[in-house]
Amino acid sequence: MPNAPHKNPHYALRIPSTTMDKLKYIAEYNGRSANKEIEQLILKHIAAWEKVHGEITFDS
Repeated sequence: MPNAPHKNPHYALRIPSTTMDKLKYIAEYNGRSANKEIEQLILKHIAAWEKVHGEITFDS
């Protein structure tokens, strides 16, 4: 049975293979997939930015 389609948007990331290898190493150390490790890094970056600049909001 095929996997259900992902509901989250996709973003292709092009980075050097050495950087990707290091990311995978850190992700494995943290018990995460590389994708989840990137997601955690992005969330931390957003939180730090919002702490300085205020919450990012979007009008519906």
